[in-house]
Order: sequence, then C-alpha cells, then structure tokens
Amino acid sequence: MTVSYVGAPSDNARHGVLARHPLVFFFLFAYVGSWLLELPVVLSRTGTGLLPYTLPRVVVVALIAAATFSGPTLSAFVMARVTEGREGPRRLLRRYVQWRVKLRWYLFVLLVIPVSEVIGAIVLPGVLASYQPVTLGLVAGYPLAFVVTLVLGGPLGEEPGWRGFALPRLQVTYGPLVGASLLGVLWAAWHLPLFWTGVWTPPTATNVVMFFVMTTALTLVMAWVFNNAQGSLLITILMHASFNTFANKAVAPLFPAPLLNDYGLLPVLVGFVAVALVVVAATRGRLSYHEGPPSQKPDPSVAPS
Repeated sequence: MTVSYVGAPSDNARHGVLARHPLVFFFLFAYVGSWLLELPVVLSRTGTGLLPYTLPRVVVVALIAAATFSGPTLSAFVMARVTEGREGPRRLLRRYVQWRVKLRWYLFVLLVIPVSEVIGAIVLPGVLASYQPVTLGLVAGYPLAFVVTLVLGGPLGEEPGWRGFALPRLQVTYGPLVGASLLGVLWAAWHLPLFWTGVWTPPTATNVVMFFVMTTALTLVMAWVFNNAQGSLLITILMHASFNTFANKAVAPLFPAPLLNDYGLLPVLVGFVAVALVVVAATRGRLSYHEGPPSQKPDPSVAPS
C-alpha cells in the first residue's frame, strides 16, 4: 500500500500565490530554469545556426547537464520550501537515499527495463538480423556509462522534480492514471529544445510524436514503480539511468539496423508502450497507488517493514 508523500504545510510554510498554485509554478520554474541554459546551444551553429557562433562540445554538454539541475531540481526544492516549510527540502533530500526497497524493484529497473528495450527492438522488421555480438568493451564500459548517464544525463537532475515533487501532487489532484499521463506530456515537452541542440535525434514530426508517446508510456511505468517503492527517489533515479544508458550504449551498437538508424526511438517506444499497457491493465489504472488518510502518511524516508 502506498501513499501520496505530500508533506503537510508547517508553521513556516509560505501562504502566497506560489503556495496556492504549487504545480503551476513548479513547472514554470522547471521550464524556464532549464530552457535559459539550453537557449545558447539552440541558437548557436551547433544547434539551429540562428546566431553566428560555435560552442565547444564540452560547453554544450555542460550546459545541457546543468539545465537538468537548474530546472527540475532547483524548482522542486524551492517549491518544497514554499509549500512545506523548512522540512520540505529535508524530506526531499531523505528520499534520495531511501534505499530500503524490495529487491524485486531493483531487479525490475536494472534488468526488466533493458529486456523490454531489447524485445522492443527485435520485434521490428530487420532488426534481429542486424545483431552484433556483445563485446568485452561494451561490457567493461557499461558501468562507467551508467554512472556518467546517472549524474550528467538527466536522472539525478530531473527525478527530484518530476517524481520527487510533481508526481505525488498530480496523483492527489487528478488520480494516478491521469496524473501520471499529464506528467508524461509535460516531461516530454520540457525536452523540446534538445531536439534543436544538434546532439539529439533530428526534430522531425515523427520523432517528436514518438518521443511524446514513449515518454508518457514510460511515465506510467515509473509511477507504478514509484508507488510500489514508497516514493523512493533512488529507485526512480536508477530506473531513469537504466533505460537511458541501455538504449544508447547497448541497443544501438547491438542492433545497427537501418530502421533504427532512421528511427532510433522505436525500440524504447515499442518496449515501454507494451509494459505500460500491461501495468495499466494489471492495476486497473491505479498504478498501485493508494492515498491514505493524512494522519496515516508515514515519513517517506522510512521504508515499510
């Protein structure tokens, strides 16, 4: 049984317009905080070429990585302080290290998620025939790629916002299925500038639509995991790192099919949509969510016995 993990306001919580509309201002700050850092990349020759300057690759990577922290993470801590007082940021921080989660959820995010991506690839025409054997370099380099992706590729910078602050409140307000779906769309939209940075897949209509569908399906699965993991941010950070790393560092080199060269999002799209449909059907749209009475809501830093 899971709960919402929205902390009650304390005596030192704010009571102004931000506190009355926490989700609106969370997303506003998350978008602005990230897009301001990504804008120089989008405008440069590295991106759209609208302005006549070129950014070194290291600067591009640094700006995009910093944008994940300056947007969702910073917004989450600001709004947690506004809505819950001084205890809000502390409660959010404790969920970073909430490791007491049942083993099956670690296995799910680290093994089942990659397997779903492989299945999503091999069911596509001509992909299985392109299979390349696993190399020692891929196996040896994967742990380092996982850590780099976790820190710089989005998981550590994004999850405190999307799953840490927004998802619990969206589930309370709209219910688990609608709340998670809405988060999926807003999470996907937050990524839009990256299509014009020159480091992502080309911004074709097909790629953008596939990304929105994939991200929404993934968000439904992540909400289900989040609810079963008692609001652990650690498990969602690991899950985010798992699907990002495996898609980029394993699926792509293992299956260099022409179809995937043109539509690299297809394996994760097919895999995550399939898993999301199973999860939604199995939980009857509840995504294992249960909101208990406020007096029964435990501290999310304490795992269930």
